[in-house]
Formats: sequence, structure tokens, C-alpha cells
Amino acid sequence: MQESLDWLEHTSWAEAIRQSMWIYPALEIVHILGIVMLVGSAFLFDFLLLGFSKNLPTVSMSHYLLPWSRRGLILIIPSGLLLFITNAGALGFDPTFWLKMGLLAVAGLNALVFHRRFSGGQTHQTQLPAKSKVHALVSLMVWIAVISCGRLLAY
Repeated sequence: MQESLDWLEHTSWAEAIRQSMWIYPALEIVHILGIVMLVGSAFLFDFLLLGFSKNLPTVSMSHYLLPWSRRGLILIIPSGLLLFITNAGALGFDPTFWLKMGLLAVAGLNALVFHRRFSGGQTHQTQLPAKSKVHALVSLMVWIAVISCGRLLAY
């Protein structure tokens, strides 16, 4: 694994990003903007599921917010991969990085299960089942943990 990480870190892309005065900061900005779009949308939807803003229709809000989450992913994934390759050797063995990756998997699985469980007519109800609140709480906690891990990686 160390050889693969070293190879990644010494690719022409990784070296160009590290040597440029503006590419790495630009990638960080794109990554953070994607996080804002994804997590901001998720938080708004989670708060809606928890009963805040009961006057807003759940289905309409999901149709509005979900595309913003997807757009955030379009920014996060490539920028995150490019940021990773610049320091692959260290990050590949960093427990905080792997905790963040594991938490991202939990967040994705939570969203997948939620959407499979409550799609197909059930989300048209004015009151979602109590289980939807569990998904919302898990989502909020996991995204806070993911962001915390991301910040800790900088230190």
C-alpha cells in the first residue's frame, strides 16, 4: 500500500498542485463550497424531518434540496481526490482520515436507507414516521463528525 500511496503522491498532478501557489487553495475552496452545498442541504432537510418548519411540505423540500446535495458531491469528490493525492503517503495511514472515510460511508448508507424506506408515496404524508427522525439525527451527528475530522486533518 505504501508504494501505491507514494506513487500517487509523486504523480505529475500531485506535484503540480503542490508547486502551484493557487491550485491547492482553489481546490480547498471548491471542496469547502461543495461541503456547504451538501451538508447545508442535508441539515435543512434533517431539521425539517425533526419537526422544525412544519409548515413546509416535505416532498417539495426534498425535491428542492436533494439536487443541491448532488451538486455538492460533484464538487467534493474530485476536489477531495486531488487534495488527497498531494499528501497520500501521510493520509493513507492517518486514523483521522480513515475515520472520516468511514463516517462518509455511514452518511451515504443512512441517506440511501432513508430514501429507499420513505420513497414511493410515504414521503407524501404530512407526518413522516418516527423512524425518519432517527435518520435525521444520525445524519446531523455523522456530518458534524465528518466536518470535525476534516478540520483535524489540517493539524
